[in-house]
Amino acid sequence: PFSAHRNTTMSAEEETRPTQEETPDEEHEDLAARQKRTFKKFSYRGVELSALLDLNTEELIKLLPSRPRRKFERGLPRKPMSLIKKLRKAKREVQVGEKPVAIKTHLRNMIVVPEMVGSVVGVHNGKTFNSVEVKPEMIGHYLGEFAISYKPVMHGRPGIGATHSSRFIPLK
Repeated sequence: PFSAHRNTTMSAEEETRPTQEETPDEEHEDLAARQKRTFKKFSYRGVELSALLDLNTEELIKLLPSRPRRKFERGLPRKPMSLIKKLRKAKREVQVGEKPVAIKTHLRNMIVVPEMVGSVVGVHNGKTFNSVEVKPEMIGHYLGEFAISYKPVMHGRPGIGATHSSRFIPLK
């Protein structure tokens, strides 16, 4: 009863086989076109990066989560604005295709805005400045999140004085 239906459709194996009209060169070009990598376009809450750069401050604030939104609504002091001005200047002075000069800052509580994307910021961690290249995925986060301020614990053998029993170990 279903044999007539099977004869009219081609199996997956028959579809992938090259026909006699197709030459090996055409087959190779078709394979290369399929293997070409397509990159996912970045979007922040449904808005693409190019559109984010065109937004004014009020429209951008509406896209941010509550804590950064509250911070922007209360007004930005002079220091974050001067950091953005320095980043703009560094981006202007660099040749196309190169990274701008790192701008050092102690402002770990500065929220990454779309204008900062592509800049290099030296974020202070309490001891040194960690270079952070601002990427689109960082929008809405704090700069301090990308410069760890502590040294992660490396668990190993306990040292002398770590426990009460270590007092009785001779020091050779």
